[in-house]
Amino acid sequence: MGSVLLYAAGWWLGYPEPAALGLTGLVAVLLAVIWTSPRPGLKVGREIAPTKVERGEAAIGVLHITGEGRSGRGGLVAHDTAGAATVTVDIPRLRPGATRTVTYRLPTGRRGEMPVGPLRLVRSDPLRLARRVREYGTQGTLLVRPRTVALAPLPSGRAHHLEGPASDRAPAGTATFHSLREYVRGDEMRHVHWKSTARTGTLMVRRFVDAGLPVTTVVVESRPDSWPDPDDFELAVDAAASVAVGACRAGFPVRILAGTATVAETRGGPGDAEVVLDRLTGAAPAAGAWSAPDVARRVRPGGSLVVITPGEPDLGGIAAVRARFDRVWVLRVRPRGAAAVPPGVTVVDFGDLDDLTAAWRREIGRPRQGTGGARPV
Repeated sequence: MGSVLLYAAGWWLGYPEPAALGLTGLVAVLLAVIWTSPRPGLKVGREIAPTKVERGEAAIGVLHITGEGRSGRGGLVAHDTAGAATVTVDIPRLRPGATRTVTYRLPTGRRGEMPVGPLRLVRSDPLRLARRVREYGTQGTLLVRPRTVALAPLPSGRAHHLEGPASDRAPAGTATFHSLREYVRGDEMRHVHWKSTARTGTLMVRRFVDAGLPVTTVVVESRPDSWPDPDDFELAVDAAASVAVGACRAGFPVRILAGTATVAETRGGPGDAEVVLDRLTGAAPAAGAWSAPDVARRVRPGGSLVVITPGEPDLGGIAAVRARFDRVWVLRVRPRGAAAVPPGVTVVDFGDLDDLTAAWRREIGRPRQGTGGARPV
């Protein structure tokens, strides 16, 4: 537009110099358009490795670029969208038929399901007067899951089995049918499900789980006004993931609740830890959510209850359900001071995951008492 105005002013006023400058600018713009018009002879594939990471872990985008056409192309810049961020990647000059692999880091500082792509290739002229954008590939997804630390499962019930925690509130003979799976050598033939075998043509057996295994129920406070600092809620989710994954990896059922929603519920099978981490990836404060004590009052009794709250929880409301569970723990995120703890409730204060790990180990090894106490780390 400036070149057009300069040329028009010079021509109208009879000054050749401005007109010549304007004409030069118009020619430069025309050449820039011609420069960027040809479609880049490229074949581009994009991968995400790995597709699931903990918050803060490394994840990379991998571009496989193959030159096509009769001549090499240069001056290309790729932009990959990763959530709200845009990652810029320089594309090297390629000869026809040559393939290059380019890698770049994806941001993983925030938890969530992050859409990645589609990849946009930008070609501009040397003077940056014009550019043309073309999209390649489809959109991928990177799951940035909560961070976790190794936490032992809570011993639940008054009896402790040699192979791990067991609830003394469960009825005897509680092994129940859970699902079907393919037969493997060593399975008992009495567990074969013949109807499914006849229907699928594959030998199928029943899978049983022990319904008497103690359930670890994790309740996360999810009211938005309870978490003015988003980093505090992130730490709460990390703590919930650590508690749940510790129980899952020990083979015990887990139930996670936030507000009015059940985030995850597992039965104590293989792969439960992955399910829990995937489900917690999208956990967020929700308008209209119940308070943590209200959620705890609606939880089915039995097993251990772990409530994760900001620093000043309603401990009285949580203690009201104490008789319904084998153990009740409250994890306070970055509290401002000590709290008066009701009998039978264990309170752990922590400011980061390292604090939580140390306090958890200390409390697990402490003999059970009739009264609880806040023990800041």
